[in-house]
Amino acid sequence: MQEQVEVMLAMQDDMNTRVNNDWRRQDFAWYRAIWIECAELLDHYGWKWWKKQTPDIEQVRLELIDIWHFGLSLLLQSDQSPAALARHIDETLVVATDEPDFRLDLEAFAARTLAERRFDVAGFGRLMAGIDLSFDMLYTGYVGKNVLNFFRQDHGYQEGTYKKQWGDREDNEHLVDIVQGLDGAAATFKDDLYAALKARYQGVC
Repeated sequence: MQEQVEVMLAMQDDMNTRVNNDWRRQDFAWYRAIWIECAELLDHYGWKWWKKQTPDIEQVRLELIDIWHFGLSLLLQSDQSPAALARHIDETLVVATDEPDFRLDLEAFAARTLAERRFDVAGFGRLMAGIDLSFDMLYTGYVGKNVLNFFRQDHGYQEGTYKKQWGDREDNEHLVDIVQGLDGAAATFKDDLYAALKARYQGVC
């Protein structure tokens, strides 16, 4: 697991550098991005008692992976080396929870994020357990979303020309479909995914 975490930390640094070459000194509010994502995640999970709602677990998992991106960014802004951060995550990330209500774990995680402005790795592990997201699934999903983020940047995301809606679905939903048809363990996974995203984007936009 530690080796995979180091890979993800390196990928996150590459993505952040792509957006802003001096990102570490910009003091971006990563904690704010985390709790906003928590609210978006809860909408996919469902919380409205006045209407019937069924959790969209695939979208909940995608939102949790987005939180992981921001959490890694927050950790990378510390003075610790990537190797030290990977060890910390390896020791702290336990995929288990004793809370049967996922929403309560989510609210506790969001509250700690706001109060302490840090990434609660242990709390994140509880959220993973609450939606049956294994570490291997997190890793594959993270790599997939990282590739999508690069794809967005390559196709005008910062300039405002990128189309997030592909036909009648968002790019995140297309990503889920494409990843399911690829071998996440393959050495060419990143390249295969990028090529598949490009082909579908050009075909529907």
